[in-house]
Amino acid sequence: MTAPGPQSNLDQPHDLVGVGIGPFNLSLAALAHGVPGGLATAFYEQRPTFRWHPGLLIEGTTLQVPFLADLVTLADPTSPWSFLNYLRGRERLFPFYFAEKFHIQRAEYDAYCRWVSDHLPGLHFGHQVDAVRWNNERDVFEVDYTQLDAGGEAEALGRTHARHLVLGVGTEPYIPEPLRPLAAAPTVPVFHSSDYLHHRNRLAAADHVTVIGSGQSGAEVFLDLLRARPAGAERIHWLARTEAFAPMEYSKLGLEHFTPDYTRYFHALPEHVRNELVPRQWQLHKGIDADTIAAIHDELYRRSLDGGWPDAVLTPGVHVRTAGRLATTKVELHVEHVQQGTRDRIVTDAVVLATGYRERPLDGILAGLDPYLRRDAAGRPRIDDQYRLVLDPSVTGAVHVQNAETHTHGVGTPDLGLAAWRAATILNSLTGKEPYPLPRRTAFTRFGLLPEQRR
Repeated sequence: MTAPGPQSNLDQPHDLVGVGIGPFNLSLAALAHGVPGGLATAFYEQRPTFRWHPGLLIEGTTLQVPFLADLVTLADPTSPWSFLNYLRGRERLFPFYFAEKFHIQRAEYDAYCRWVSDHLPGLHFGHQVDAVRWNNERDVFEVDYTQLDAGGEAEALGRTHARHLVLGVGTEPYIPEPLRPLAAAPTVPVFHSSDYLHHRNRLAAADHVTVIGSGQSGAEVFLDLLRARPAGAERIHWLARTEAFAPMEYSKLGLEHFTPDYTRYFHALPEHVRNELVPRQWQLHKGIDADTIAAIHDELYRRSLDGGWPDAVLTPGVHVRTAGRLATTKVELHVEHVQQGTRDRIVTDAVVLATGYRERPLDGILAGLDPYLRRDAAGRPRIDDQYRLVLDPSVTGAVHVQNAETHTHGVGTPDLGLAAWRAATILNSLTGKEPYPLPRRTAFTRFGLLPEQRR
């Protein structure tokens, strides 16, 4: 392994270095590529290639946002990195036109993003960023990374420098505390839904399967398992903490909560109001697509045509209190129904945890910048309306964040439909110009009494 050494001339640092290459930083990289005059950028990702939720690319599942929510179109419809240009290059524009699909399949979105990542310059996969620091003498950020070989082992150390950073480290699967020991045991069939397809065959062979989680992933996993199992012998139990298997809010005015107008309004609210508001808005982004709910009911109804009931149990309003192994092959779940105040025991052969994702903590990657960070009352990084971490004024460079700002920017933070707008906002702020003019108004709803409210 080589010793750390500069990979770019200190007198010529990158204008921007990105940490992580998911859809949001890929959007930023694509739009940065089109900035007039050019920007010197580099993006680092520890995975060997771009993959977007590979364990959940179930056949037929679609994005919950229209295809216009690609990496660039809502900021620059003329960009060569648009989804329509991707189709054009594959001579698929007319088939797509006649398909009349506003919501594309997830597998197609994944393929589109990989096309961009394969052709866009300045992306470095197989590079794990280890630390970032601010160099006061040179007014640049130092970024240390480890280059990984094909097997994920350390191959070389390196360092690069940047005037500005953007952190797009994404989210990680969330596993409830009672189930973490089981999920960590390699021989116990307890899996997060993010790995569903990797364990699909094993789950198909299980006599009884329990799905936990009431969101879109839980619904899709339950439906896929249901369709694969024989009528009358389904043996599936679907548990949810929410009081109902509820549809996602998808009315046109409801969707305006995912506009820049609402993001600006939310950011200007007092901290304690934002903290209380986010949990109450779960149905805006954690409910189930109405078509998926209908497909589940249709499948269950079809299996009742002979007069019997399918052996599938759907129980909302419960949570898992404790969990453990039973004998050598079973899993035992102790559950409680909140409204009834009752408890029960479920014995199952496998568990799929469709329990969602959480923002990855930034403390590790930001350890070297901790003395400069400004935090809120809950100890979270403060983030301004340009997606910049609030730092000590002695740091002249900016650190922008993507998909790490729900506490300051609201439920639209992980939404793909805001990806291009946020990336354009970052580039406009970073360049001090306006390479991507953005609309002043984006919603019919006027959130609050002061439309241009600022803190």
